[in-house]
Amino acid sequence: MSPSELGNVHALLFDVFGTVVDWRSTVVAELTSRGREKSNSPASDSLTPALRSRLTELTDADWATFAQQWRASYGKFTKGFVPGETAWKDIDTHHYDSLLELLGDWGLAGAFRDEEVRSLSLVWHHLKPWADSAAGLERLGTRYTTSTLSNGNQQLLRDLNEHGQLGFHRLISSADFKAYKPNPKTYLGAVEALGRRPGECAMVAAHLGDLEAARACGLRTVYVERPREEDWAAQPELIEDARTWVDVWVSSDQDGFVEVASRLGISGAGDR
Repeated sequence: MSPSELGNVHALLFDVFGTVVDWRSTVVAELTSRGREKSNSPASDSLTPALRSRLTELTDADWATFAQQWRASYGKFTKGFVPGETAWKDIDTHHYDSLLELLGDWGLAGAFRDEEVRSLSLVWHHLKPWADSAAGLERLGTRYTTSTLSNGNQQLLRDLNEHGQLGFHRLISSADFKAYKPNPKTYLGAVEALGRRPGECAMVAAHLGDLEAARACGLRTVYVERPREEDWAAQPELIEDARTWVDVWVSSDQDGFVEVASRLGISGAGDR
């Protein structure tokens, strides 16, 4: 891929969860830590024997499964949201509601006080970035306007940007348009907010479904493979087809956003 192939692009819009930040490692670690802390705390004496036993028996693998189900509930919620029909709910509220539901499903209802559940539901505000994210964004920011386009609400995005020292120029949330990706309102709303035309913007994501929706709105596409993030993993024919239309494709053995910058002719942070 030569820089000229994205020569008309002036702004890069980034998916965040899974693309910029490694949600899985942070969420699994927090769930595991909170579960062990609760089961080992003297305060756990107030728990019923059944709850205490249930907490104690959960393994690291169990909490990893719990985290994946929590993440899956987010995808189901955002994809099922219909602007103007579905009652509005931001992602922080969804994370709290879905956490309560999952705790019940896992036999853990009542194991955590409400303030503990609310605190735990905000783990998504301090997710660890991928190792290349900050450095790559710094390089890309020397030539392009860098902005989020995430389903996360504004406070969540502000906290992630600060926590990861990501340096985004703009923070755009799908919630700004009272819709969620992959609704076209989100992509076109972000383009308008940046004062650009669709072809002057590229969507950067680790999810081909996100890129497919952005492309349908006229945006260019940059795919960055991240471990276990591809929703189309079980549909290899869709992935092979995507190779014919994705503009820039960075594989998992390359250096993420740093590689994107190199592909676009930016060899260092100060190179303009």
